[in-house]
Amino acid sequence: MKVELLSYTPEAELLVAAAARSCHSRKSAKDILSKMKPEKARRLIRDLVRKGHTSVLEHAVFTFSIEGISRVCTHQLVRHRIASYSQQSQRHVKLTKSSFIVPPSIKSKPEARKLFDDVVSTCLKAYEKLLDMGIPREDARFLIPQAIETKIVVTMNARSLLNFFELRCCYRSQWEIRQLAWKMLELVKQVAPTIFEKAGPPCISRGVCPEPEFECPLRSKLIEASSR
Repeated sequence: MKVELLSYTPEAELLVAAAARSCHSRKSAKDILSKMKPEKARRLIRDLVRKGHTSVLEHAVFTFSIEGISRVCTHQLVRHRIASYSQQSQRHVKLTKSSFIVPPSIKSKPEARKLFDDVVSTCLKAYEKLLDMGIPREDARFLIPQAIETKIVVTMNARSLLNFFELRCCYRSQWEIRQLAWKMLELVKQVAPTIFEKAGPPCISRGVCPEPEFECPLRSKLIEASSR
């Protein structure tokens, strides 16, 4: 899996703070932004996030290039509706055997891995035969397993990302999209550390666990740390 931050709003935290301050000021957002100090912006952003006044975070936008993930993962990803997506087309890109994501649970068991590889190989051979018969790629692809690797460009604003991280960084989330979420969070923290300083699953972002019946190694570590 390869995740890169292609683009993001310059000085995102200053912009968010200026937008928030402009709601209660006679001054224009431009004038407020020109005088906004980083420390003041940090204090304001922390207060906004704590109170749940996060609509102003939508002014900060982040674009990611994501490679080496399966269609299983992107089917989950595109359910996050406040975002923009551009995905590699199976109508125009011919599929190859090397382009499949194998889950760790299958990799760890030789018998399961052989079964997985055999089925993928059978599907690919059938795919190639359909193409040789003149069937268009857009129809031949119906045979391809969801494990097929894909590439996608994703743009989300900061408010949507906070929601995405709450849902997908959680250990209750499926393993592949959870790995993706943590990689995305690591990248945005580098350019907007205050906005995302408490981002993550609910046990981190809100100090609560909505699914306490689920055994979670992260929650156990947090409970241990809080008792020290």
